[in-house]
Amino acid sequence: MGAEVAAGGGGSLPGFLGRKNRYARVDDVLPQEPEDGGGVRVRGGAGSCRRYVFACSVFASLNHILLGYDVGAMSGCIIFIQRDLHITEVQQEVLVGCLSFISLLGSLAAGRTSDAIGRKWTIGLAAAVFQGGAAIMALAPSFGLLMAGRLLAGIGIGIGIMVAPVYISEISPETLRGSLGSLPEIFISFGILIGYVSNLAFAGLPDNINWRVMLAAGILPSISIAFVLLVIPESPRWLVMKGQAGDARAVLVKVSDSEEAAEERLAEIEEAARATATASGGNGKEAWRELLRPSPVTRRMLVTGLGVQFFQQATGIDALVYYSPTIFRDSGITTESQLLGATVAVGVVKTVFIVIAIVLVDRVGRKPLLYVSTAGMTACLALLAASLSLLKSGALPGGVAVGLAILTVCGFVAFFSVGMGPINMVLSSEIYPLRLRAQAVAAGFALNRMASGAVAMSFLSICRAVTVAGAFAAFAAVSALSVAFVHLCVPETSGKTLEEIESLFGGGGVSVAHGNGGAAEVELGDAERLEHKRLVPRASS
Repeated sequence: MGAEVAAGGGGSLPGFLGRKNRYARVDDVLPQEPEDGGGVRVRGGAGSCRRYVFACSVFASLNHILLGYDVGAMSGCIIFIQRDLHITEVQQEVLVGCLSFISLLGSLAAGRTSDAIGRKWTIGLAAAVFQGGAAIMALAPSFGLLMAGRLLAGIGIGIGIMVAPVYISEISPETLRGSLGSLPEIFISFGILIGYVSNLAFAGLPDNINWRVMLAAGILPSISIAFVLLVIPESPRWLVMKGQAGDARAVLVKVSDSEEAAEERLAEIEEAARATATASGGNGKEAWRELLRPSPVTRRMLVTGLGVQFFQQATGIDALVYYSPTIFRDSGITTESQLLGATVAVGVVKTVFIVIAIVLVDRVGRKPLLYVSTAGMTACLALLAASLSLLKSGALPGGVAVGLAILTVCGFVAFFSVGMGPINMVLSSEIYPLRLRAQAVAAGFALNRMASGAVAMSFLSICRAVTVAGAFAAFAAVSALSVAFVHLCVPETSGKTLEEIESLFGGGGVSVAHGNGGAAEVELGDAERLEHKRLVPRASS
């Protein structure tokens, strides 16, 4: 018999990319009405649900523009702030790096806040706090008030970057979670690009005005969050945690291909929630206690989740983004317009390759992209360090050094954006069980912000001590370690439900074999086939 596939999926982001589901849903293949000849059709409606999930994920990711814009704009603002307020080099480092440190407080607070008031309203809280901080910065007459506004903005950014990946992972079907989970990173990259462009656009204004306009413009994206709160639903997993299974089912019907799929997802979430209640009594303090004294399974999850967060920043991405004008100046670019123009090129490359990552993350998988990303980053960092060193010794012509600097910096952000950039968010929000997810993700983002702050606040001092070439040689060594980390500690999670992923670390879910202690042990190869096994009984019934 012939098969007719409904054409509803052509307008959504993952379907737009031509990706085919790894496993067909057997219960979506339905007999046609007798008058149609008894053929076979595939259930329609998937396209509209995917478009809805995509829209919710985009709206939830808008706060990430704020982080990206702040990073991009500050790379140029710092030049004009130094001229206007006459701040020292140490004050420049503190001003740039403090946002990362203070945002970790927001990340830690967001875990508890999102469990208390919901993922949706925590997104709104983050935008409101950032708006207050950005307004203070734009109007600040002194370094002290500028720092106060930056600290407040940092708390808002910390809350926002933690809650959005959790929200997206909890509303997305497993087959789309990788692509949609990458959206926050593309919004960060887009924000960085806008920040770079604003530097170039407003640089011609007087020095006491241009940097204020650049910072004030960052308020505009956060205003749209008020509209977002009227559109997006609450996370179904959070609703189940709060005993609102009816509301959770209504949300799942909107974000699933069919009512049957919604019921199946609801059953999985309720089972996970019962396990959470049994294990921790629904107490957030119990979750933190379990993270501080983890079981072997939880420890393996933490090594993976915290590791990707650490290596994302320890390889030097914020040094390249915040201080790209300094790097390009060291390579031989002298004029202000050329420096800012080169940084815009970096922003364009970063944004383009994030889009490529969204295309590939569910098709190719997380781990292969991480291999390519970390290996490519290592090569670019090593080449950048070598070219700057040769230029300083006079062994490399100035024009060649400029070309190599632009090429290697753009190459680094391209490799970063295709793997380590977006995938750390995807992995961090999908590997933990429901009872630990909000707190563990918050802890991971806190570590991420600490590493980011350490890099941003020490980069100029390190460059002064060991040269710019020496600093990037150190980043290359750390990046080489990240390749080994991916090989040893990161499993492939593509195409699995959040509940099934726990089995990859040896946790409960599906018991395949039992060791001497009686605990369930699941091999990675068996876990790869979990989804297929789940569907086979339906085919034979």
